[in-house]
Amino acid sequence: MQDKFDVIVIGSGPGGEGAAMKAAKSGKQVAVVDEFQEVGGNCTHRGTIPSKTLRQAVQQLEDTGNYHNASFQSLLKDAESVIAKQVDLRTAFYERDLVDILIGRAVFVDAHTVEVTTATGAKRQYTADAFVIATGARPYHPADVDFSHPRILDSDSVLNLETNPRSLTIYGAGVVGCEYASIFRGLRIKVNLVNMRDRLLSYLDDEIIDALSYHLSVNGVLIRHNEEYEKVEPDDKGVTIHLKSNKQIRSDYLLWAQGRTGNSDNMGLEALGVVLDSRGNIKVNENYQSAQPHIYAVGDVIGFPSLASAAYDQGRFAATHLVTGKSEVRLVEQIPTGIYTIPEISSLGKTERELTAQKVPYEVGHAYFRSLARAQITGRTTGMLKILFHRETLEILGIHCFGSQASEIIHIGQAIMAQKGKANTLMYFVNTTFNYPTMAEAYRVAALNGLNRVQ
Repeated sequence: MQDKFDVIVIGSGPGGEGAAMKAAKSGKQVAVVDEFQEVGGNCTHRGTIPSKTLRQAVQQLEDTGNYHNASFQSLLKDAESVIAKQVDLRTAFYERDLVDILIGRAVFVDAHTVEVTTATGAKRQYTADAFVIATGARPYHPADVDFSHPRILDSDSVLNLETNPRSLTIYGAGVVGCEYASIFRGLRIKVNLVNMRDRLLSYLDDEIIDALSYHLSVNGVLIRHNEEYEKVEPDDKGVTIHLKSNKQIRSDYLLWAQGRTGNSDNMGLEALGVVLDSRGNIKVNENYQSAQPHIYAVGDVIGFPSLASAAYDQGRFAATHLVTGKSEVRLVEQIPTGIYTIPEISSLGKTERELTAQKVPYEVGHAYFRSLARAQITGRTTGMLKILFHRETLEILGIHCFGSQASEIIHIGQAIMAQKGKANTLMYFVNTTFNYPTMAEAYRVAALNGLNRVQ
C-alpha cells in the first residue's frame, strides 16, 4: 500500500464518506482512516443505526403486544444485522471508487503527515496534500461521575448492557434522553427522566412538546423538570443520583445523556494551531477549513447541527472546495429535525413562539391523524401535522409533525418550503391531489383547515 495520497479522510462516518466519495470521484487518490475495524463510524456502530433499529423493534412490540421473551439484548440482535448490512454496503462504496481503508488511530506528526497506530500497536506514517477530519463526537463525561462503573452508562456503553434492568434513570432530556426513554419504557422498564430545564426539547414548537410530554407520561415515564445532579453514587446493586433539590432517585442503572464532546483530542491538532473549543469542536470557516487551510473538518466534530444527514453534505462541500478551490453550495437553511421517540417527531422552520416574538401575523392549520383514513387503517392514529403560514401571503413558515412516519412526512413540506415566491404557499397543498388513503393527505387537510381560519 502506498504512503502518499492526495487526500486523507480521518473517520468513515457520514461526513467522512461524503468527503471521500466526492474527492475520489474527482480523480483524487484518497485514503480513509478509522479506529473501527469496520467502516461506518459512530453513526453506524454506536449512534443512529443501533438506536433507531431498537426503536423500530420496540414500536413493533407495542403494535403486536407480543412481549414474550422480549429483552433489550434480544432487540440488539436486530440492530447487529442492520449494522452488518450497512457495513457491507459502505465498504463496497470505497472499493468501487478505489479508496484505501486504513484501520487505526491517526495522529498528526506534522501538517502533512499522520501516523496511524493499529490495535496491535503497529505504526505507519502517511502523507497527503490535504486532510478532512470527520471523527465525530462521543458522550460528554463530567469528571465527578465514575463511568468505569458498570451501573453507569452513556449512549455508547448502553449498547453493551448485558442484563434487562427493572428500572433506569436517564439524566438529560435532550434527543438522546427522550429517544431512550421511549425505547426502555416500551420494554416495560421503569424510567425516570431527569430534565435540567422546565420543558422537554424546548426548541420545538410548544404544542409538539406538550404532546411528547403527555405521551411519555401516560406511558409511564416519570419526568422531573428543573433538576440538576449534586452527586452520583453507584454500588453493586444500583445507582443513586442525588439532586440539588435534595431529592434522591434510586434505579438499577443510570444512563447519562447530557451533551457530547468532539473527538479531536490527542490528534496533534493543537501543535498545528488548529483551534478547538471547550467541548473539543474544531473551529472552521464557511468552507469547513480549520486554521490550517488544507485541513478540513466536518460532521459532529465541528458541532451544530450534529446530524448524520448534514454531515454527509458537509463532507461533500468540503471536498468540493478542496478539489476546486471554491464551493458555492451550502447547507440548506431549513434542516428538518427528526426525533425518533415513540411516536416520532419532525420539525422544520419557525415555531409559534418564534413567530409571536417576531410579531409575524401567522395562522395555523391542523390535521389530526385520528381523522385520516390511512392512520385509521394502520391503527396509528396518535399525532398531528401542523402548518404555520403567513396570514396575508399564505407563505409557509413552519411545519411540525408528531406521530407515525413524522420524519418521512416532513420532507413533502420541506420540498415546498424550499421553493421561491408564490410556489411556497398554502395553496400548493390546497390545490394538489394526494393519493388516498395516505398520510401525505394530512397536508391537504391541514391546509384547508388553515385556509378556513383566514377566509
